[in-house]
Amino acid sequence: MTDLFPLSDRARALRERLERFMAEVVLPGEAEYHAHLEDPANRWTIPPVMERMKAQAREAGLWNLFLPHPELGAGLSNLEYAPLAEVMGRSLIAPEVFNCNAPDTGNMEVLLHFGSPAQQERWLKPLLAGEIRSAFAMTEPDVASSDATNIAARIERDGGDYVVHARKWWTTGATDPRCKLFIVMGVTDPDAPPHARHAMVLVPADAPGVKVVRPLTVFGYDDAPHGHAEVRFDAVRVPAENLILGEGRGFEIAQGRLGPGRIHHCMRLIGLAQRALEAMVARAQSRIAFGKPLAAQGMAQEAIALSRCEIEQARLLTLSAAAQLDRVGNKGAKDAIGMIKIVAPRMACAVIDRAIQVHGGMGVSQDSFLAHAYAGARSLRLADGPDEVHIAALAKGMARPPR
Repeated sequence: MTDLFPLSDRARALRERLERFMAEVVLPGEAEYHAHLEDPANRWTIPPVMERMKAQAREAGLWNLFLPHPELGAGLSNLEYAPLAEVMGRSLIAPEVFNCNAPDTGNMEVLLHFGSPAQQERWLKPLLAGEIRSAFAMTEPDVASSDATNIAARIERDGGDYVVHARKWWTTGATDPRCKLFIVMGVTDPDAPPHARHAMVLVPADAPGVKVVRPLTVFGYDDAPHGHAEVRFDAVRVPAENLILGEGRGFEIAQGRLGPGRIHHCMRLIGLAQRALEAMVARAQSRIAFGKPLAAQGMAQEAIALSRCEIEQARLLTLSAAAQLDRVGNKGAKDAIGMIKIVAPRMACAVIDRAIQVHGGMGVSQDSFLAHAYAGARSLRLADGPDEVHIAALAKGMARPPR
């Protein structure tokens, strides 16, 4: 942690406890977790080691660390939580251990900040307890969802109900057997201004008309048992009280959800890139080629040095964005958040790619974490808005004539 962004004593103590827990429980548990899923009979079931680790994390007080609410979560600021997200990001399975995993974190924040007392009682409480999982259904295959005003799903009022007609995909978590809730974004008033047409509604996963069509893969990885899915909502009827906040409020909710989530994503990527760099260094030190260790070869030295520089640059930029988010909120920090969303995934892809190259054939096989890590990092150049959207928004803001 750089002295430019010093941690509070409490946040520093939490990070130290989290690092120990990762080293003693989570990283050793990865092998058992993946071994369970390698059996085809278990592919879409929950590895028992995950529930054991969750229970241990909760007992250790390392639970809901992402939530700034002082009673329901850890009460940390975005800047205080960011280094904890980096520690968790070292393992693809770690965030769930601490109930800090997407999309549940964003969904919990939506329910906390925008949900009614009844919605919070039914859905927020079991999510905070880690008893259920949830999914966020926004992206659609039939429109360019990079322009979110294109979202065409319909949420139509019919008496005391809303009826949902939608075809969604990349709905992370929909294939998880513990998924009990979808937050669905769709159009309630097609004649309203573009950013006032949409709303979000709570749809129970077992509601008639909800159909998980198929799991989707990322470079061949299905990310079972959680997964990403195409989902259909065929005339799904829910009570009107399942609407969140009100008609036309969907974009308002989305902006409140995405700001902190992008900090979390970027810091987790930094942790993953840091682990890849450490693996690269270890491999370069131990592997002999042409009569000397790879670490003595110029190619490996360049890969190591550039990776360290790029990780540190991304870390500083993301911590700065977190500090701005705490100080001026989502709207005031939008440029900083856009910059980290451009920089961090590209950095992680570059560092992991170099680590793969240094590992040779092992790097692209199941014998290291690197191939799966690359797939995850590359997908985050699309998730929460593709690079091009953030680049265009940042440039547009910078080129705006002074008032």
